[in-house]
Formats: sequence, C-alpha cells, structure tokens
Amino acid sequence: MIRILVTDGMDKEAIDQLKKQGFDVSEQHYAPEELGAAMREYDALVVRSSTQVRACHIDAAKGSRLKLIIRGGVGTDNIDVAYAEANGITVRNTPRASSQSVAELALAHMLSCCRFISAAGYTMREGRWDKKAYSKGMEIGGKTLGIIGFGRIGQRLGCMAKALGMTVLAYDLYPVEGLEQRLGIPYVSLEELLERSDFISVHAPAQDGQPIIRAETIARMRDGVVIINTSRGRNVDEQALLDALNSGKVWAAGLDVYLEEPTHNHDLYSHPRVSCTPHIGAQTAEAQQKVGAEVVELLTAFFKP
Repeated sequence: MIRILVTDGMDKEAIDQLKKQGFDVSEQHYAPEELGAAMREYDALVVRSSTQVRACHIDAAKGSRLKLIIRGGVGTDNIDVAYAEANGITVRNTPRASSQSVAELALAHMLSCCRFISAAGYTMREGRWDKKAYSKGMEIGGKTLGIIGFGRIGQRLGCMAKALGMTVLAYDLYPVEGLEQRLGIPYVSLEELLERSDFISVHAPAQDGQPIIRAETIARMRDGVVIINTSRGRNVDEQALLDALNSGKVWAAGLDVYLEEPTHNHDLYSHPRVSCTPHIGAQTAEAQQKVGAEVVELLTAFFKP
C-alpha cells in the first residue's frame, strides 16, 4: 500500500478521495529534528508552507521508500528541490490552485491602502471617529499598476485591475508569446515599470541575492507609489520599505508575506500606512479545495498511471 504523509493539513474531501483510491494517508506535523526519520516510512510527503524540507531531512530519507514530495501551493522555496531531485526524490507543486485567491487578496490590499480600511477599522474599534484623518483617500481607477512576475496570479490580478479602469504593465523574466495580445497587457522592462507605475504588485518567486524591492529600486519609483507583496517575504527589503514609508516616498504598502514568519517587525506591520495580513493569500475555502484536488491528481498520476 502506498503511504502518504500530510504534515500541514489538507482538504478533508481530498483526504477521503485518496483513501478511497487505496492510499494510506497519515496527517501529522513533525518537529524539524524528527521530520527526516519520519519521511523514511512514507512513499510521498505533502507539505504546505509550515514544513521546511531541507538537505538534512533528505539525507535522513536517502535509500528509503520516499519517492515524491508535493508542495500544496505555488512556490517550492521551503523545499531544497535540486538536492531532493539529485537524490532521486521527485518534487511537485500545485501552481493552479490558489491563483484566484492570491490575486483577490492583492487587490484587496490595494483598496485597503487607498481607503485606509485597515487603519480606520482599527481606530473605530478603539472607539475613535477619525473621519478627517482618512479624508485624503485615493481612487485606483485611472492609475497604472505594474506587476512584477506575470504568471497565473499576476495575470489574474492584471485582468481584475483592467476591469476597474487601471492601466496595467507587466514584467517577467520569461515573457509568454501571445499573452500581450490576448490580455491587452504589455510587457515592459523592469526599469520602465518602476518609473511609470502608481502601484507595484510583486508576484515573482523568491529571489536569490538582492530583493526585488530594495532602496535602489524604490528610488527609481514614482513618489507616492503603493507597493503590494503577496509573493515571498525575501522579495522585499523590509528596512528599505519602512524607510520609504516614513519618508513618504512610498505612500502605502500591502503585505501578506514577510522575511520572517511569524513576523516580529513591529515597526513595519504596525505602520499606519501598512495594510497587513498573516500570509493568508491561499486561505480560502475554494483554494483549499483546489489545492487538495490538484494534490490528488499528482499522487494518482505518479503512483497509479
């Protein structure tokens, strides 16, 4: 019997489907020092964001029955992918499942920044009626949105933004032929995007080396830009962003991901011009169902072709 270890939870319907197909499914989270030994007892490991699968865990699982690791989500930066595959362990993810939910959250942060929804709601719960403090909001219609990383999530956000009357620009290291014509959204250079955009939303994988949003790139942006990050915390230099918020160079920021999670950067997440959420981009009922369904597809295709 094929044994599956699910460490970060999964949709109940997906678990039931796997069991009906004859898979032996265990749901249990392991401490980092226990994970490697546990992996040896299973044919496949399914993780989300919480479990980190590093080289030490893969070393512990070498020569065992483990053949497949699935990340239920878009990125795989919590898994040492190259090392796993070099040791005969296949790594897969579920890139389609959370596109809509993450794009919607990015748009929600844009609106929250423009109309002070996060800050105003907080002050009202404190019994304050600070109407005048929030009288200088901003409309997104007629503004320019630059999307860095134009994959599934970026494309969804771009279409939503166009429907709301925004001009949309896209930058991606690997442009897709024909996409500009199909969506009516042009690819531009990163330099042009930084210089022209009123809003910049990051949807790129985690970057090695320097963050995408750092002091150098912020300096090239328009004064009063709004920055949104629902991708990976490493894509933004948090101190550079905080400095730019304090100086007014950046008008506001919407953040769902952070360099350290849970974040302890109180100065950033408590800033009055920051709309923040605790990495909930894919946390909708619909996305969880889609993730589960895609995981079932991957497991079935791998073990029961």
